[in-house]
Amino acid sequence: MSRSGFDDAFRRGKVSAEAVEALLAYAETQSRSWFGTRSAESLDKAITLSRQLVARDAAEHTALLARVLYTTARQLLRRGRADEALPRAEEAAALARCLGGPALVVALACLSETLAKLGRRTEAAVLLSEVDKITSG
Repeated sequence: MSRSGFDDAFRRGKVSAEAVEALLAYAETQSRSWFGTRSAESLDKAITLSRQLVARDAAEHTALLARVLYTTARQLLRRGRADEALPRAEEAAALARCLGGPALVVALACLSETLAKLGRRTEAAVLLSEVDKITSG
């Protein structure tokens, strides 16, 4: 009987967007009540694999990397780890600036939330103002 799970792609040596999506989904299910080792490891793997995909084809996979980064940042924020979330949220926002649209809105909102949690309210407000301009324009 063939086993099928989120880690099958790793055993076969394949890196795919589907594997990254599976890791994100797994991390979300594991982090509903806690941000434990499994969830953190899944998100770290998803970041690593997304970077590999971007190295192969940036145009196709940059949005995925941005999403993995801001998803990880949000998970860290839920656990009161804003200092760890900041570099991920900053990178997600930088990547999303190239993409525009909804990816940029979500990434900027995540970065704004992170900055606010760190007491950097003026910077957070500037980003929210930018989000408002994007969504109303």
